[in-house]
Amino acid sequence: MAANEQHYSLPRPEFDKPVKILVVVAPYYKDIADNLVTGAKAEIEAAGATWDLVEMPGALEVPTAIGISDRRSNFDGYVALGCVIRGETTHYETVCNDSSRALQLLGLQGLCIGNGILTVETRQQAEVRADPDGQNKGGGAAAAALHLVALARKWATQSKGIGFKPKGPEIQIASTEDGSTTA
Repeated sequence: MAANEQHYSLPRPEFDKPVKILVVVAPYYKDIADNLVTGAKAEIEAAGATWDLVEMPGALEVPTAIGISDRRSNFDGYVALGCVIRGETTHYETVCNDSSRALQLLGLQGLCIGNGILTVETRQQAEVRADPDGQNKGGGAAAAALHLVALARKWATQSKGIGFKPKGPEIQIASTEDGSTTA
């Protein structure tokens, strides 16, 4: 069972400027979602960051909420939380695949997202994974987002020096009295 396996966790990143994280949760299974949020909030606060929380009806809406937030707010990173438990139809595969794919595409566009949407066969598996004193997948998703924020900040001001950069004196453009411009 995965609960008994040993795994390595990276040291918590440190920040010299404030970090603001948005936690987006689908509380379809409220008790499981609450445990995921508890774990995420604890990890975010332990890193000295602040957080805000929004709820969405289901896992499919979580990536859309993150995309909207990125365009209209000022969060440094995002934590996606929720739970999808296999049922009797193919809806499970659709929700799991599409929510994961959408989060991955947002990440490839440069958003710092920790994916904590559980995709499980049974409620018991979800409860074990969501438990903040157990596998703490909410805390793990928050840690992933924080590490991505740290990486993005590390490389934010670095330049590879690639591309056209003119050398020499800068050209000054001035307007004349008749409205034309001169260099």
